[in-house]
Amino acid sequence: MNQAYTILILYACIVIALIYIARILIFGASSAKKVSNKKKHHLSRHLENPVVAPILHKEWEAVGTFNPAAVKDDEDFVHLLYRAVGADGLSRVGHAKSRDGFKFDKRSSYPVFISNPTRDSEPKDKDGNDAPQSFNQAIYTSGGGWGGCEDPRAVVIDGRVYMTYTAFEGWDSVRIAITSLSVKDLKASRWNWKKPRLISAPDEINKNWVLFPEKINGKYAILHTLSPKIMVEYVDSLDHFSGYIRSPRLQGPQPGRKDFWDNTIRGSGPPPIKTKLGWLLLYHAIDKKEWNRYKLGAMILDANDPTRILYRSHEPILAPDMPYENDWKPGVVYASGALILNEKASYGGDLVVYYGGGDKYVCVARTPLQPLLDWLVAYGQV
Repeated sequence: MNQAYTILILYACIVIALIYIARILIFGASSAKKVSNKKKHHLSRHLENPVVAPILHKEWEAVGTFNPAAVKDDEDFVHLLYRAVGADGLSRVGHAKSRDGFKFDKRSSYPVFISNPTRDSEPKDKDGNDAPQSFNQAIYTSGGGWGGCEDPRAVVIDGRVYMTYTAFEGWDSVRIAITSLSVKDLKASRWNWKKPRLISAPDEINKNWVLFPEKINGKYAILHTLSPKIMVEYVDSLDHFSGYIRSPRLQGPQPGRKDFWDNTIRGSGPPPIKTKLGWLLLYHAIDKKEWNRYKLGAMILDANDPTRILYRSHEPILAPDMPYENDWKPGVVYASGALILNEKASYGGDLVVYYGGGDKYVCVARTPLQPLLDWLVAYGQV
């Protein structure tokens, strides 16, 4: 009986092999090899992650420190402006500084930017009900908080640090705000921020807007929509902004590429970075098959017309696989800062990405820039 069973198994294997060979002969090597032939390119995590973690005895950042903006000053120090959630449920901005971009041994003992919520009515929870006055992490799911300044992004333009952030005042008011201070003040830890301005429309829910770090065709550029197409607003001034930018995208997650890992788009990551190919934009997306896992991808936008996508990663370059990316809110890698470090190196420098892990920690990952660009050109699909 054992011999008959063995013969049956061998017969089944031969049949499967013949079917596979026939498929290749009929359809060519395309579908079977199209994916397997594509090389992978993933960011390498810093071995000492997380690099910034909550400090329990500091009430203003006791619950979470995550989703940082990142800029370099004129002496190549790296500055993080990270979102800090306090015991009261409010989001503020903290500051950390590093010489090498990985070890952040200088950290603010107090918030460096505060945007207190101002409301005409009581805040609402995610279901539109009146929210309780006391903080409850189970109810307030925007990174665990109920108001304040969330998820900052920053760029340096003409000696000033421009910071955008989500002004969250309950689910009935989720808007984009902008403020700035000089690089000189940043270096001296003088937090002379300009009065913030709301730039998104009051009747829309918006997150994940990013500034380009230089003018495009003579104007400042603000990327506010990824799907169904890239949309950029051009303005004459960031310091004297008037009116609101409307983002005509659908509310909530956006449709992405069918049959790809990014079939549902969440939004932009860090501000775009200028490369020889065009603008490198990192973005967040999820797969409907893994709806509870934020992942990070990359695309190249045309240098002069950033609404045109030239290359786009066929797979994510970072996914939430580590314990510190699944601690408080499982399945989240949320990149909001990125810099090119070691630019004078022969290989073109490193792309260093600063991201929030699990809506709780600041983490770092890196990759040599040129191999990433080569990979996007070789395997990227629009």
